[in-house]
Amino acid sequence: MTVFAAIVLFVAAVFNVVTWPRFFQRVANDPRARDAGGKPTTFYTVHLVLVLIAMAIALAAVVAGILLLV
Repeated sequence: MTVFAAIVLFVAAVFNVVTWPRFFQRVANDPRARDAGGKPTTFYTVHLVLVLIAMAIALAAVVAGILLLV
């Protein structure tokens, strides 16, 4: 059962690492991401925080998966 749990954690981590950066590319290219002066807007900042949280969760999932296997 622990091997299955580790695999699920690794799959979740891969999903986060593959999906969120591509999503953020679309956010960064969205006109709402920058104001008229070129500064990042709240829209950009909120999505950046979401991506960073998703990457932290992916890292935690990898660490937990490794700990399950050791």
